[in-house]
Amino acid sequence: MTDINARIQDYITKDDIVLFMKGTPIFPQCGFSSVVSQVLQHLGVNYESYNVLEDMELREGIKDFSDWPTIPQVYIKGEFIGGCDIIKEMFESGELQQLVTEKGLN
Repeated sequence: MTDINARIQDYITKDDIVLFMKGTPIFPQCGFSSVVSQVLQHLGVNYESYNVLEDMELREGIKDFSDWPTIPQVYIKGEFIGGCDIIKEMFESGELQQLVTEKGLN
């Protein structure tokens, strides 16, 4: 496991919900990241976010780690859930709320 993979594994193990995004929840620097952080805030869940724009190694490493080409990316209890479209669809269908409840995170 490379250093960046070990670091990512640590991030997603340490916190129940992790958002890798462009910018921060208070100052998102991409519309997709903004949507995902708003969904998580609307759910009222605690989550940790990492700004990939501040860390090029993380920006590239997370894409390889998840085998997912885009950012933002959401992990819940160490499991990759998806990016903006998936999170938005899951939220609109109620599936995201159900997942959060099943994991005991709300």
